[in-house]
Amino acid sequence: MSTKGTAAKSVSGAAMSKYDVEVEARLKALEAKASTPAPAAGGDEKLDKLIGILKGAFPQEFKNKDI
Repeated sequence: MSTKGTAAKSVSGAAMSKYDVEVEARLKALEAKASTPAPAAGGDEKLDKLIGILKGAFPQEFKNKDI
């Protein structure tokens, strides 16, 4: 008895195994996660405190800079 299977196709049209399909799905998920922008800065109190200390210690270095 013969059954005709349908394999997933890659972008180039080549047949892909189950493993290839799984790896492709994981890769796409990682790429989507990597392309998401990082959260806006300023939420870290320790970093804000350190920046304040540095600005106080080196005022000329931070003059006219938006940090």
